[in-house]
Amino acid sequence: MSNAAKETLNPFEIAQKQVKAACDRLNTDPAVYEILKNPLRVLEVTFPVKLDNGTVKTFTGYRAQHNNAVGPYKGGIRFHPHVNMDEVKALSTWMTFKCCVAGLPYGGGKGGITLDPKDYSEAELERIARGYANAIAPLIGEKIDIPAPDVNTNGKVMSWMVDEYESIVKYSAPGVFTGKPVEFGGSLARNEATGYGVNFAAVQALEKIGKDVKGATYAIQGFGNVGYHTGLYAHDAGAKVVAVSTVDVAIYNENGLDMDAVLKEYQTNGFITNEAGYGREITNAELLALDVDVLAPCALENQITSENAGDVKAKIVVEGANGPTTPEADAILQANGVLVVPDILANCGGVVVSYFEWVQNLQGYYWEFNEVQQKQTVVLRRAFQDIWNLAQEYGVDLRTASYMMSIRRIEKAMKARGWY
Repeated sequence: MSNAAKETLNPFEIAQKQVKAACDRLNTDPAVYEILKNPLRVLEVTFPVKLDNGTVKTFTGYRAQHNNAVGPYKGGIRFHPHVNMDEVKALSTWMTFKCCVAGLPYGGGKGGITLDPKDYSEAELERIARGYANAIAPLIGEKIDIPAPDVNTNGKVMSWMVDEYESIVKYSAPGVFTGKPVEFGGSLARNEATGYGVNFAAVQALEKIGKDVKGATYAIQGFGNVGYHTGLYAHDAGAKVVAVSTVDVAIYNENGLDMDAVLKEYQTNGFITNEAGYGREITNAELLALDVDVLAPCALENQITSENAGDVKAKIVVEGANGPTTPEADAILQANGVLVVPDILANCGGVVVSYFEWVQNLQGYYWEFNEVQQKQTVVLRRAFQDIWNLAQEYGVDLRTASYMMSIRRIEKAMKARGWY
């Protein structure tokens, strides 16, 4: 068994370790970790759905609600064959910290249904989505728990769920789910939000090491929504994107890729190839080891492990994906002087604009695209600066500082409520 296989721990155990390390570092009251180590509530539901062929199948779904000391629960819903209790508990824990890193008045939630969406027709998926919304309806609400899209779910799925929820409560409640289409209470600048934030984190990190984003070199692993928008905003800011990769291909051009053409191909097809000959094809391992200013892993978790962390030559790693770096790899990157902007800080732009969507829903008043991005920039700049200062004060890396900042905020709210 390789090191990489050994170190990919149960995600819930990783989450608990990270919380414990930050609590210890802040020297908090033992009650703080005691309350934060488990979600306050976890629901498991089973619900029947009639399939297109007339048979009935039951599905299992989950909703974990980690902590609501600072405000209602918030977090995505995924459709995936591996969804299980421990995964949603871990993800809800991480959401608590992601929301508090950005200073949003939310605690973490997460949910999912154990299924492979490819196995079902669109009509079946609609019935499944509605069955799940109906099953979790007693635990959610605009001021209780606000779910959002996650892996394999989108605005269409959220719209079905809002409709199902409203048919139960018998009043308009658009703010019960975020990530909706703009025509149905969604926010402008939501699609762009995560990638915009990833690049903005990179720009601020470059400033800290005395580099301008103009001419800075980027390698982007993963070119879905997050990777695409990271590349788009980096290119707009004058950076030189030298490498991008998808599941099928990794492309490198040391003089910089023709990003206008790459971005256009993605917009047209929803994916990129190297048919136009943007550069030479390299392996994923080579991409992660390129000598660049910014490496942005925007694909899956556990990409940088103890086996390849020593090969990373980038000055800055900005985590667009969730959990792309294992704890063992983190230690190696730190020892090698690589500045890591952790996922909960780098990719929190999405939840920031989800929060704005919710605020707009509650007010029934909607903002222009530029206004949303301006407000997002203010929140993200403050979050980065607060965490940078805390890291300097305690002599810790940005990941530890992010957890410390979050715990400090939750700790004060729990204390004020008299929970300990």
